[in-house]
Amino acid sequence: MSWGTELWDQFDNLEKHTQWGIDILEKYIKFVKERTEIELSYAKQLRNLSKKYQPKKNSKDEEEYRYTACQAFLSTLNETNDYAGQHEVISETMTSQITVELARYVQELKQERKSYFHDGRKAQQHIETCWKQLESSKRRFERDCKEADRAQQYFEKMDADINVTKADVEKARQQAQIRHQMAKDSKADYSSILQKFNHEQHEYYHTHIPNIFQKIQEMEERRIVKIGKSLKKYAELDQEVIPIIGKCLDGIVKAADSIDQKNDSQLVIEAYKSGFEPPGDIEFEDYTQPMKRTVSDNSLSNSRGEGKPELKFGGKSKGKLWPFIKKNKPPPPPPASASPSAVPNGPQSPKQQKEPLSHRFNEFMTSKPKIHCFRSLKRGGATPEDFSNLPPEQRRKRLQQKVDELNKEMQKEMDQRDAITKMKDVYLKNPQMGDPASLDHKLTEVNQNIEKLRVEAQKFEAWLAEVEGILPARGEQARRQSGMYDTQNPPAINSCAQDRESPDGSYTEEQSQESEVKVLATDFDDEFDDEEPLPAIGTCKALYTFEGQNEGTISVVEGETLYVIEEDKGDGWTRIRRSEDEEGYVPTSYVEVYLDKNAKGAKTYI
Repeated sequence: MSWGTELWDQFDNLEKHTQWGIDILEKYIKFVKERTEIELSYAKQLRNLSKKYQPKKNSKDEEEYRYTACQAFLSTLNETNDYAGQHEVISETMTSQITVELARYVQELKQERKSYFHDGRKAQQHIETCWKQLESSKRRFERDCKEADRAQQYFEKMDADINVTKADVEKARQQAQIRHQMAKDSKADYSSILQKFNHEQHEYYHTHIPNIFQKIQEMEERRIVKIGKSLKKYAELDQEVIPIIGKCLDGIVKAADSIDQKNDSQLVIEAYKSGFEPPGDIEFEDYTQPMKRTVSDNSLSNSRGEGKPELKFGGKSKGKLWPFIKKNKPPPPPPASASPSAVPNGPQSPKQQKEPLSHRFNEFMTSKPKIHCFRSLKRGGATPEDFSNLPPEQRRKRLQQKVDELNKEMQKEMDQRDAITKMKDVYLKNPQMGDPASLDHKLTEVNQNIEKLRVEAQKFEAWLAEVEGILPARGEQARRQSGMYDTQNPPAINSCAQDRESPDGSYTEEQSQESEVKVLATDFDDEFDDEEPLPAIGTCKALYTFEGQNEGTISVVEGETLYVIEEDKGDGWTRIRRSEDEEGYVPTSYVEVYLDKNAKGAKTYI
């Protein structure tokens, strides 16, 4: 089966068919190209989806990812991201191994086809030229024969006419001979050209055209095979990523199986456990017996006779310190000083209304821990160094973390000291390698850092030992005091002021109010007369140079490291400190912030 023998006369149809084959190949290339674009777009959308739900830096959402369910969700996001990567691999491999390769093959195929049909047309033109020569010689031979016959007839006519001279007869005879010779020559030429044409025609139909058509057939068959291989490659590229996609899906299943509800419940306990014991029973107060209380002139109980159960400072009211009184939003910072004259005196009012016990108990169970110091109400939310604002259990955990961090830093400094010491020994043995005295300053600096860290660690270890010693020894009286104080006292009370108890373990309003007066009078002065600077909650590195020209801003240089004392509150500014007396605001986008995870308000990264 050969196109050269079977389709020897279908040159034009073969030309159309081969062009259609190239069009089909180009259509398939376009299909694969659009498939790669779809895969790439799908992968991009999957990556964006995964990124959208990833925990943001400096976000409270990151704290949730310590739970196994959230970790499983995070693993699902990561596996989805890897899943998207496999679709990118499909797009890239299809582009390089199918689209690019077929595009190059199409160009080669077009050139090959063009050369073959060029040779075919050249052969056609040659045989047509031979045919024209044959026709021309044939017509010339025919014309010469007819003229020779006419010349012969004219000679015979002249020879038979008695009136014609002998010269005219001779002239006619010579003319007839010339025409016969021309006819002979034309015949010989026609015969030669005819033989040549027959030979060329035989070569054309039995050699040239079959060879050209055979090459075109082979070219077309290679194109068909190429399309088949490309289709197979198209499927294989998908099959190659199926195992990896299966591993991604297996990873999601494994992450789902790793969810441990008991562990998550334990993490909730560790995160929010205060360490306090539940409050004890409330003592019965018998109002049928006359109340005998010795009250000082400054006691708040003297004001109860006038029906005013509130203590006023500078014209602003403060609620009394009853553990179960409903609390509203934390009040603004108090005025600079409390005026003793603002405290009204008078007998205690016997008609003081009390809220129902069930309502007080509900408020006690849902209330938030107290704010121990007025300083914590300032903008920036400073945290005491000993974490005394936290419940005992949380305070123990934070102190333990601080001790571990200090020990790690101390170990790093000790390793650095050992390395410097070894280098100094090498310099002593080989002076040509360096001057040993050049390392003394660095060694002294490292030793000072170690000593500072050791003192700091001892301080936190002492606080930790104090907390660990207090937690197991809590009695009923401590449980009542801690539970009620930490959950119910108004946030404007200083941490130094502790509720007092009566000898029988119950609270007395007079003692609590008397304590409040003393604490407010002294703590207000300390708070506003000698204000301490805000503690650092982390560090930051300047990404760009910023010229602080406005009031409240500070200039920084690119690459400079400073302390962060206040996070971005959503206005795009971060408060930083260079030294004790040099601090201000810089744009948040100009610095890279590293928050201390033990600092109050700092984000925890998992």
